[in-house]
Amino acid sequence: MEKREFVRRRKELMRMVGSNSIIIQPNSPEQIRNRDVYYPHRSDSDFHYLTGFPEPMSLVVLIPEREQGQYVLFCREKDVEAEIWHGRRAGLEGACDFYGADDAFPIEDLDEILPGLLENKDRIFYTMGRYADFDQRLIGWLGQVTSRGRAGVHAPDQFISLGHIIHEMRLFKSVAEQRAMRKSAQIAAEGHRRAMEFVSPGDMEYQVEGEILSCFIERGARSPAYPSIVGGGANSCILHYTENNDKLKSGDLLLIDAGAEYDYYASDITRTFPVNGRFNESQGLVYDIVLEAQNAAISKVLPGNRWNEPHDAAVEVLTRGLAELGILRGRVSNLIQKEAYRPYYMHKTGHWLGMDVHDVGDYKVGDEWRVFEPGMVTTVEPGLYLSSAAKGLAKKWQNIGIRIEDDVLVTAAGPEVLSRNAPKSRKEIEALMDAG
Repeated sequence: MEKREFVRRRKELMRMVGSNSIIIQPNSPEQIRNRDVYYPHRSDSDFHYLTGFPEPMSLVVLIPEREQGQYVLFCREKDVEAEIWHGRRAGLEGACDFYGADDAFPIEDLDEILPGLLENKDRIFYTMGRYADFDQRLIGWLGQVTSRGRAGVHAPDQFISLGHIIHEMRLFKSVAEQRAMRKSAQIAAEGHRRAMEFVSPGDMEYQVEGEILSCFIERGARSPAYPSIVGGGANSCILHYTENNDKLKSGDLLLIDAGAEYDYYASDITRTFPVNGRFNESQGLVYDIVLEAQNAAISKVLPGNRWNEPHDAAVEVLTRGLAELGILRGRVSNLIQKEAYRPYYMHKTGHWLGMDVHDVGDYKVGDEWRVFEPGMVTTVEPGLYLSSAAKGLAKKWQNIGIRIEDDVLVTAAGPEVLSRNAPKSRKEIEALMDAG
């Protein structure tokens, strides 16, 4: 993401909060994986959204109309010995030269400097509850400033959640963000194509996962957006299955839910296909119902429609399909009203997508479902999960778990399916698997 994108975001945020305000956003801490080994660090999404700064032990402060500079970054100083062991640091100079900070201070000096930045501000914008240790430090700094009242100094007396404001900004993707999300979806789609070409009976689920991750890395996505789901047979009916350690069998379906993270933006794609390259009759009938439901749902991702409309469209198709298969009995309208489909379809049809795979943004405004507007990105992911544990389910339907998921950008011209390069019709899938 170019520097000007971060500049634009900071300016917009400071314009919204107004003068006599201070914005504070810490970065996420490093997390220990085991003993003295850390997980690869990924910055807090809100912090990265404002700075693009990738290092841990950092914090951004934005102070509208501050004469010495509005963008203040606290970070680690340069340290030759530490950098030999753990990699390069931007340092205070790099924070200004490469990341655009007006001022940069050592993170170790936070206790000395930040109370002074709080002085005589009316409002503080900060998200309480995300980082408990930092919450306590901030409360202590506010106490220090308040204690100086006799010296004519006052502390902010309005405490406003920063998260809600940034998350509303993040809900609407700029042109640059849309470009990154198209690339992320393109990479993920290639991973799914490779899985279809690679898989054969006898493979282990984790071998397929390895092919997907290899494809992501080759194309510049160093990390998946979330732990990949690679579930064959009965595992396809487990919504968040991540063990990925069973052997794949001929005659079973394989459900893969895998997305890439590219330049901090997630993709989220699910495809379901037969391990042996051919859908049997029962699998094909169920698959076509889910695909019809997805197409109906995507057609509702339009400006002016509400967020629940794709889900309602999918539920209608899925319920009708289950009734036509004889799995449900009764009038479709009554079955929908009673939510008779829920043993086989128990989740919503989508979620916001962006820097987080389950991205930020309200789904309701007041008591009303949110209206789609251009720039929003949502997943569309109906499914049917016909587990052998379901009561009274005929054997021919058992262990058929199918989900089809795409990433959809809301545009004035209609829905743009960012993940369209991942095959999803039965004909396309079987042809690709034949060629593979």
